[in-house]
Amino acid sequence: MRLPNNTENSLSVGDIIERLTSEAKQAQLVLGQSSHSARCSALKKIAERIRTSREQIMDANQQDLSNANDKQLAASVIDRLTLNADRIEAMATGVEAIADMSDPLGKSLAKWEVPSGLEIERVSTALGVIGIIYESRPNVTVDAGALCLKSGNAAILRGGSDSFHSSLLLTELIQDCLEAVGLPRTAVQMIPTSDRQAVNELLQAAGKIDVIVPRGGKSLVSLVQEKARVPVFAHLEGICHIYVTQSADADMARDVTLNAKMRRTGICGACETLLIDRSVAHSLLPEIASALLEAGCELRGDEEARQIVPAMHKASEEDWHTEYLDAILSIKIVDGFEDAISHISNYSSGHTESIITQDSDLINRFLSEVDSAIVMANASTQFADGGEFGMGAELGIATGKLHARGPVGAEQLTSFKYNVRGHGETRK
Repeated sequence: MRLPNNTENSLSVGDIIERLTSEAKQAQLVLGQSSHSARCSALKKIAERIRTSREQIMDANQQDLSNANDKQLAASVIDRLTLNADRIEAMATGVEAIADMSDPLGKSLAKWEVPSGLEIERVSTALGVIGIIYESRPNVTVDAGALCLKSGNAAILRGGSDSFHSSLLLTELIQDCLEAVGLPRTAVQMIPTSDRQAVNELLQAAGKIDVIVPRGGKSLVSLVQEKARVPVFAHLEGICHIYVTQSADADMARDVTLNAKMRRTGICGACETLLIDRSVAHSLLPEIASALLEAGCELRGDEEARQIVPAMHKASEEDWHTEYLDAILSIKIVDGFEDAISHISNYSSGHTESIITQDSDLINRFLSEVDSAIVMANASTQFADGGEFGMGAELGIATGKLHARGPVGAEQLTSFKYNVRGHGETRK
């Protein structure tokens, strides 16, 4: 994985990216034709190696945490960066879940015969070489490597400088396991430099990278979408909503909202805005607000909400547009279903929305009419996660509408081709 010092010093960042993409291309040709059993064997070895290397992983992570604390990075960044025993085990179980899934490659997606006699079949194939750019989440190293391996894609990883030591070690563990089952080490590579020019070089690698997946904050994703000369799977923000209706169960409304906001405030599936029907605001909002305030959440409400809960700060127009990624929640009183849908349509980033209601007709309307990547009923938005969807892991939540939408798992990292069988037909 690591370049020898004399080689690394003699290569420009552009040269390094050229070498990585060339090796990835060759590795993908092998990986894309490999057996499912070989790929699964590598994945199971990766899960085992993660467990047996727990102390080593935590030592590398401690280097990153020490540097992050010296830089006085935000608590939300420290949380995303931290690998503890539970999170390391979660990485291992996630890889095992990916291994247990069916092969996404070579699946017959459709088959038909046309009047000319040709037999046509649409078959799933790997995308090719995938560049993954992410920030302070070392677990993405494992998620990305495992998902790309499962789907026959080569991965070039560019982790954030804050997680450099953790990500580099995890990449080397993955490579060792690939080699152990006879697959090319270079199927999963990490850019061995924290030089920011590496991101620009990766984004400009048209013809060498088939797709870029950014996973991080708005500034990172905006940069990728602006600079990339290759296709991008991305979402800019997770401005997620919970809508509490007139028929909502009070305990459910409180518990789901509290979990959606406060379980982990720094993830893209965290709820950022609560909408509540005017008809039940006086009866339900005080209890919901009390639970949030007790948990340390700052509340920002419209004028009507502040009259009901005076402890709220005043919400501004900017609050409805904000992904806080922090213990802050904006609250708005709405005049029924249509008003709630209108607010979501105007302010949502298209990530995840949830309705809390006992009205099955409203559930059906909400699921049908809300045009976000993930639409829920009576569940916390924190479930917006590929692992929770049974995908083992994800590369992120894609909010665009082309190719992949929602959690990007192994199946979403495939394309397709048409296999055509004839019997000597010629076209008139």
